[in-house]
Amino acid sequence: MELWSRRKFFLTSLAGSAVASAGKLFGGARSNGSLAALSNLAPAAQGKRPLIISSANGLHALDKGMDILKKGGDTLDAVVAAVTVVEDDPNDDSVGYGGLPNEEGEVELDASVMHGPTHRAGSVASVRRIKNVSRLAKTVMEKTNHVMIVGDGARRFAVAEGFEEMNLLTEHSRKIWLAWKAKSSFNWRPGIDSPEWKEHVAAIFDGDEKQIAYAERVIAHPPTGTIPCMAVDANGDISATTTTSGLSWKIPGRVGDSPIIGAGCCVDNEVGAAGSTGKGEENIKISGGHTIIEMMRQGKSPTDACLEAMARIARNYKNDKKKLGTFHIYFYAINKDGVHGAASLWRNGYEPNKQASYAVHDGSEARLVPCKPYFDEVGGD
Repeated sequence: MELWSRRKFFLTSLAGSAVASAGKLFGGARSNGSLAALSNLAPAAQGKRPLIISSANGLHALDKGMDILKKGGDTLDAVVAAVTVVEDDPNDDSVGYGGLPNEEGEVELDASVMHGPTHRAGSVASVRRIKNVSRLAKTVMEKTNHVMIVGDGARRFAVAEGFEEMNLLTEHSRKIWLAWKAKSSFNWRPGIDSPEWKEHVAAIFDGDEKQIAYAERVIAHPPTGTIPCMAVDANGDISATTTTSGLSWKIPGRVGDSPIIGAGCCVDNEVGAAGSTGKGEENIKISGGHTIIEMMRQGKSPTDACLEAMARIARNYKNDKKKLGTFHIYFYAINKDGVHGAASLWRNGYEPNKQASYAVHDGSEARLVPCKPYFDEVGGD
């Protein structure tokens, strides 16, 4: 009894001390003798499930993925269905059919997928003549004992699995490639003895000023177009994919972060998912997708986790804005609760006059949401 009494006394005293301490801690929030709502503190971010997000170029495609999620479909089917819309679009020259080619005029595609519920992954890189590489990466995951297949081996695997071979270079992208060749090589434009040599690039586009301006922009600043897409369903299961045609005018065989598990795409079904667009080499060096997942595991919000990954890239250059200004990069993330976030190295998107943003669909409609900039100024080559 004496032991029980002492223990009871100790616990009672401890509880009383805790109440007293709480009263002191929240004393400033009392009103008329009662504990008022802590309205001066930022509320915890509220998530919503199901949820699907992507880079801004996937805005028009998220409906496709959300339809699958609402019907109880698998999260990986949802994200692959969404990005396939973009891969099929010849007017999007950052992904799939019509992607801007390498320096030899060949379109080379990369993609990866991760399926949270089964902890599986698939990836392909430097794939030519196969349009839907996100679906091909999923096929690697489902039909082989491998995680990554590259180059001509990936193409042959695709053909064996029934994928159609096709010429991925559209006339639009071919003309831009020719304009890049003319701009970068004296031998790829009419000689100085020709009265037309100064107007050669204009002639390629039949004098279309809009197309000429666009070509000049992507020639001067080669795009690193990509679409990452990640989703969480009503049960909290998560999947992601990232697909790309990579850096325009790249050396043949160059591979960025998009097909690299743990960099351009990363999923942990207990935590969340992350993806990236931009200069893939910088992401690979910090394992950005994995970094973001681990930051969220420690309790950071998706946005703050993305900013931590961005900080690591900046630290690699000692925050030298002159060096960092030669590229752009974005990170995107969701957590298991359906909270989402994204960060951009610079305030602007790939176009200096546009805010960096990403696409979100929470079941109501797809919309663009601003990214959180690491440097709140215009930058990025």
